[in-house]
Amino acid sequence: MKTKFKFPIRAACHSFAGVGCARAVLLIASSAQAQNLFVSDFGSGNIYEYTPAGAQSTFSSAPGWLEGLAFNGAGDLFEASQSSGNIYEFTPGGARSTFASGLGGPMGLAFDSAGDLFAADYYSSSITEITPGGVQSTFAAGLNGPVGLAFNGAGNLFVADNGSGNIYEFTPSGIRSTFASGLPGSWGLAFNSSGDLFVVANGSITEITLGGVRSTFATGLISPNELAFNNAGDLFVAVGAENEIVEFTPSGAQSTFASGLDNPVGLAFQGVTLPVPEPSALGLLAVGATTLLVRRRK
Repeated sequence: MKTKFKFPIRAACHSFAGVGCARAVLLIASSAQAQNLFVSDFGSGNIYEYTPAGAQSTFSSAPGWLEGLAFNGAGDLFEASQSSGNIYEFTPGGARSTFASGLGGPMGLAFDSAGDLFAADYYSSSITEITPGGVQSTFAAGLNGPVGLAFNGAGNLFVADNGSGNIYEFTPSGIRSTFASGLPGSWGLAFNSSGDLFVVANGSITEITLGGVRSTFATGLISPNELAFNNAGDLFVAVGAENEIVEFTPSGAQSTFASGLDNPVGLAFQGVTLPVPEPSALGLLAVGATTLLVRRRK
């Protein structure tokens, strides 16, 4: 379940300067290790950790209605507590502290490449941006029940607006456009390595290409919530009503990864904290790094 990169991280940084050294390093480092899946379990108030083989352990717990999860670049886990209005931060050892408070009802979480945390604030119909130092500001307002968040490789933020059924795209400066519409009950969002957006809506998972072309990836799920991809390109779905985590291969083959939960909601893989670069950027990374290696050998 992992991909090995055989070129030096330093070479990758120089070659990938257009997208950012930090992102290149993170992509390589996260791909070189097995990833554990973290799940926020709404009913039990626990955050569970799963190995790639499916072995479960309790990572930590938090008060309130647990929702979205996200890792920062330092490996700390952040969890949105909808009912308390807090966002909690957990060290790799599971120690909990309150990172932010006073939100109306935080749901989905996502980090940008600068390390700022974005929270979908459901009840205030806004997106809150929080710096690493905890300073809050309103990134976007006037939405209708935002839930899922995901950044693409260009640094644009995509928002699943549950009430309107729209998927909005925001530039880093906050300019909004409608990327897709007609997706009532939209919830979780996730990008695959090709830059296609996957959306949970009405018990189905819809795949949308960069050009906006839609197709149905999976159907028949009962109350699916959040989505997450691992480095192998497998898609994981928290299925609340079935109390399980479902795994899909890139070709769409479905299996049960974990069961016996109590309404799982948020998902996050350890090691993937920034959006995967778009294919063109990946190509530049590989070509540039290879060129540097050839020069070194000469």
